[in-house]
Amino acid sequence: MIEILSPTELPRAREAGALVADILRTLRSRCGVGTNLRDIDRWAQAMIAEAGAQSCYVDYEPSFGRGPFGHYICTSVNDAVLHGLPYDYTLADGDLLSLDLAVSRGGVVADSAVSFIVGESKPAESVALISATERALSAGIAAAGPGARIGDISHAIGSVLRGAGYSINTEFGGHGVGSTMHQDPHVPNTGRPGRGYRLRPGLLLALEPWVMADTAELVTDADGWTLRSATGCRTAHSEHTIAITDDGAEVLTR
Repeated sequence: MIEILSPTELPRAREAGALVADILRTLRSRCGVGTNLRDIDRWAQAMIAEAGAQSCYVDYEPSFGRGPFGHYICTSVNDAVLHGLPYDYTLADGDLLSLDLAVSRGGVVADSAVSFIVGESKPAESVALISATERALSAGIAAAGPGARIGDISHAIGSVLRGAGYSINTEFGGHGVGSTMHQDPHVPNTGRPGRGYRLRPGLLLALEPWVMADTAELVTDADGWTLRSATGCRTAHSEHTIAITDDGAEVLTR
């Protein structure tokens, strides 16, 4: 299903995006050496409830997961890149942490992810991974607008990631959002320009480039949810929800 929001619904999408951005910004400021992943989950739960919003994760039960997710945010550390299930782990100096949050507010979903390094140590490989996903995300946003096609976004993202020397996994990528978290169209992180669904004003897309340092192969953790690099290498993930408007693409979760 592809949803197209009316002009009167766009303000609610902006509110949802602003909430997700605010929660992620607050969580990032609280995360440091000694922070436990379960604390991050509790903080997210409290902020979502305080805002009168709803978690898109706690009851999420897709075919690729093991039962309901049961938590409020994805916390992926080092070799974990997607769907990181919060567990009893204390962050250490130099850890690469990705936080991925999707929330529904006013009947509209916004979805965003940020990767950053905890503490004072800044491993060069981690810095490069994060930079590549952020630059790819910016390129994907720049390629989006009314009349453009999904392939234009995918090509822009993939060109940056490949240019940085990374291989690309296409099992998971960006997607439409609206009244639910995962909708069509699928937005792969590589593709051919001029192909795919033509973008229309009112369409919401979550764009999410992610990479692993030396592989494109994923393995599923024993928890049934967390996706890790097959080689144990480090990973990074960046995501924004955008709205296609008459003038281009508006970032809702900046």
